[in-house]
Amino acid sequence: MLKQFLLVALGGALGSALRYLTAILLARHYTGSIPLATLVVNVLGCFLIGLLIGLCSDTAYLRLLFITGFCGGFTTFSTFTAESYAMLREGTYGLAVLYIVGSVLIGLLALWAGVCLSRTITP
Repeated sequence: MLKQFLLVALGGALGSALRYLTAILLARHYTGSIPLATLVVNVLGCFLIGLLIGLCSDTAYLRLLFITGFCGGFTTFSTFTAESYAMLREGTYGLAVLYIVGSVLIGLLALWAGVCLSRTITP
């Protein structure tokens, strides 16, 4: 049980650090209305989870490290929700709906693309 916990913790720490780095780098180059850093990490995380579902399906330790740990730390549903709420509170309803619906649809497409790619990689 300790090994599994440590794998999740390690993956989560790496994912969180990469999410923070992504936010810093994108903030230097993007100042638009849509929270791009959150969108980027969530879509990349969806793609990665889709890919890993196929590649790590038989390896519990890899799933714990990469899917539960890394992707869990890298992606952020709570920030997505808070940013959506802020847009609604500010009265930018159209932008909020676009962000919410777009994030979910793009995330689903990214996950599907990852699953499809994993099928071409594995025999």
